[in-house]
Amino acid sequence: MSTTGKRSLRKRIADSETLNNALAAVLARYVAFCHRTSIWDRRGFEELTEFLKTGQPAVMCLWHQRLLMAPYLFDQDTARICSLNTTARAGMLAGRILEKLGFEVEAMHPTATNVTVSRAVLGRMKRGYSVGMATDGTRGPARVSKTHPLLWARSAQAPIYVVAYAGKRCIHLPSWDRMMVPVPFTRGALVIRRFEEEVPRKMDEAELEALRQKLDQALDAVTEEADRIAGRIA
Repeated sequence: MSTTGKRSLRKRIADSETLNNALAAVLARYVAFCHRTSIWDRRGFEELTEFLKTGQPAVMCLWHQRLLMAPYLFDQDTARICSLNTTARAGMLAGRILEKLGFEVEAMHPTATNVTVSRAVLGRMKRGYSVGMATDGTRGPARVSKTHPLLWARSAQAPIYVVAYAGKRCIHLPSWDRMMVPVPFTRGALVIRRFEEEVPRKMDEAELEALRQKLDQALDAVTEEADRIAGRIA
């Protein structure tokens, strides 16, 4: 087979709806198995659940590295949540996994404008959906938030919650963010904290950037807290 033919075959396999759905199903079952067979220390869930009972949406933020356990960092029995994912192959696969674990997914095309994306997100929030996202995006740089969650929280007058998971044992993939993959039969932490900084209705670029940096700090803090509880750090 020629090199061109091999590339074409690989592309057909990578684009196969059937194979991608099957892979997502296997990975979703694996994540659920890891959650079910491990012992989790849950922190901060009560405050979020009480807020969600009001029927108002929240903006849920985490680092992309900790994305795989996101379905267990939100009370899906109390409220609905929509996760934002790109239409790139990796983003679509992540979206399928989250869907199989109970999330709804809003697929965002890479060429979509900020206005188009914001309209879709705020439309969901107006219907009572909370919105979840990895604030450092799908390609990084790692642990550097985009400003989108701050702007959406401002427009919807919704609180921001920063969340993280950690396992005492885990696998790190050789990806741009060293994606953390859970393993079964371990101890871990699932932590939710409210972002306490006020998001004002009016901000200039300098104020927005300062608030974005504070969001980074809050995400680092909740991630470090989860690592400490899980026994990954002293």
